[in-house]
Amino acid sequence: MDKNQQAVKEMQEGDLEAAAKLLNEAIEENPDDPVAYTNFGNLLAAVKEDDKAIRFFDKAITLEGETAAAHYGKGNIFFNRDDFDNAIDAYQTALSYGLKQADVYYMLGFSHYQKGDMSRALPSLQRSAELNPQDVDALFYYALTLAQLELVDQAMEAFEDVIKLDPKHADSYFNLGVAYAYKEEGEKAVEMFDKAIQIQPDHVLSQNGKRQIEEQLRQQ
Repeated sequence: MDKNQQAVKEMQEGDLEAAAKLLNEAIEENPDDPVAYTNFGNLLAAVKEDDKAIRFFDKAITLEGETAAAHYGKGNIFFNRDDFDNAIDAYQTALSYGLKQADVYYMLGFSHYQKGDMSRALPSLQRSAELNPQDVDALFYYALTLAQLELVDQAMEAFEDVIKLDPKHADSYFNLGVAYAYKEEGEKAVEMFDKAIQIQPDHVLSQNGKRQIEEQLRQQ
């Protein structure tokens, strides 16, 4: 195991000081290694030293422009700053250089989602969910995006898939309630809102939805 690999292991185990020491040594021994700079960027990002992290990612990219992990690291910093346009550019670059992982697709799709661009969010979130079908967040935002695009039946299937993975996912029950209300199946909508409230008694959106649908049912 080389010093880069040892440093990553130390980071995973929470010993950032040991990781920093190993990465410093790796850079001193091989100052043209983009991997060491990328790993140091990830370490700095983990402790919220974002500006320094970007400098290390940029150094890695200067040494080797196709260092996909460095582009991904920069994307995450841009995302955390709500700079979604630059995040999208960075994630797309990481993908183009071969980092075709579920997390990259998720962050790309979620960046589009945060911008309100559902048509562009959908394929990336779908791909993320395909690559990692156990990722509740990816599947949930995929379902939400389908719902925003009024692909209601597909959205309902996706929300059901979320609940299979996480039976206490109150927001998925709420969104199923909204979908049933949209389809004018009031009693089923109330049932979904009730399940959300059982899981999360202070789920205000479900409480409001339930009241509105019950009022509509009384007037029928």
